Amino acid sequence: MKKGIRIWFLIGLIGGAFIIFGLGKAVEATSTNDYCASCHVHPQATASWKQGVHYTTESGYHVGCAECHLPPRGQGYLMQKIKTGGRDVWNNWIKDSTEFDWDAASTLERASKHVYNSTCVKCHENLFPAKLTREGSDAHLYYKQMTEKGEELQCISCHLNAGHYIKDYVHGSNKGFGLAQKQTDTIFESPATVTSFNNFIEQIPGSGISFHMIAIPGGTFTMGSPESEPLRNRDEMQRKVNVDSFFIAQVEVTWDEYMEFYRQTAAEGRSTDTEGSRLKIKDDVDAITGATPPYGKPDQNWGMGLRPAISMSYHAAETYCRWLSKVTGRHYRLPNEAEWEYACRAGTETPYFFEGDPAKFEKRELFGGKVDTAVISTYIIYRGNSPSKTQEPEAVKANPRGLKNMSGNVAEFCSDIYEGTTEHVIRGGSYRDGAGGVRSAARDHTRTDAWLKTDPQMPKSIWWYSDCFYVGFRVLMEIN
Repeated sequence: MKKGIRIWFLIGLIGGAFIIFGLGKAVEATSTNDYCASCHVHPQATASWKQGVHYTTESGYHVGCAECHLPPRGQGYLMQKIKTGGRDVWNNWIKDSTEFDWDAASTLERASKHVYNSTCVKCHENLFPAKLTREGSDAHLYYKQMTEKGEELQCISCHLNAGHYIKDYVHGSNKGFGLAQKQTDTIFESPATVTSFNNFIEQIPGSGISFHMIAIPGGTFTMGSPESEPLRNRDEMQRKVNVDSFFIAQVEVTWDEYMEFYRQTAAEGRSTDTEGSRLKIKDDVDAITGATPPYGKPDQNWGMGLRPAISMSYHAAETYCRWLSKVTGRHYRLPNEAEWEYACRAGTETPYFFEGDPAKFEKRELFGGKVDTAVISTYIIYRGNSPSKTQEPEAVKANPRGLKNMSGNVAEFCSDIYEGTTEHVIRGGSYRDGAGGVRSAARDHTRTDAWLKTDPQMPKSIWWYSDCFYVGFRVLMEIN
């Protein structure tokens, strides 16, 4: 009897060893680059990985997919491998690889969910190597101090191009930012002449930049949303509001417009060295001090031009309005909430300025069928149709007042303080929001500390947010 037990124990031991050995071999076999590529059949992913700094290393070592996209062994590796593998296989079965949007997957918001800090730290034990720049040393010191305090900062926030190559990606010092003049055949010597309450095209003196302003007649409207409105939030209480007439920009302030402000004010009140670094403020200059260079690339490589300017702080937006007022001789400012919603609604009382049920524009459950976004996509850039980045104004149609992107694309600063906080209201939702977040009554607010979390500069920048790429602003002009 005892001999039989020993035999079965031995058989079980050998069988268990074979199973463990087999599982180990299976784990190794399913962690190779070729195996990963069999599911991730996206040419952009493979091509950009092989151009990245972790593939073309000085030592010749090629960092593999699993080394970045899974935590180290013994730190949850197997569990994350099962979850990641299951998700990838499922997506490979149900999705057409030709529809895969690599640009969207390459954004920081998406990429940060698939890279582990523990993996970065395992390889990069020394945060202060000999060739590290001063800016890099400052950033790594900040990272070390914050993580020791228990704050969660991700390496990828500053090193987004480490695994996959991103053309023109910049992080760290950005001293040359925005100093090149935009080439144009026309230079405006004065602002536009406005003699009546009609739409007009404003001109920024000393530049070739102009933008459309829309005349909005005053009136009374019901601000907020009824309790019956789908996907509404509790902070959208309804009330009657009277609004005076005003002018408001047809689109959010574009990069072309904002960079003209940067170029005209970046050196105001400062002397500089030969490299353009700011040294000290001149005592005899009475001018609007412009933004310092950003720490990194604020447009996220999505492009500038007519896309909405993003990443700037509320302070920067307000300063832009003061500068625009000074160079044009008019009174430009940020809209308040009531003015913003009045302009967005354009006389409507429905969830949007067009017909549609917000609940039907949202992504449904797994077996809920495909969402019909044909109507909302005509007017709004939001999560249901966006490749996770901003778009140019021509991507959508205007509301009945002739305004574009009041809802979606990027959320917009308003001058009001959000109740119970020291933060400012933002309205309109962005490319990140679902159908509920881009309704005319939807509200949100700034999150200054969170949006500056990865900014290593001490003190933090008053001009740029390091972690917010979905908020911009629109200018309003008061009637004299």
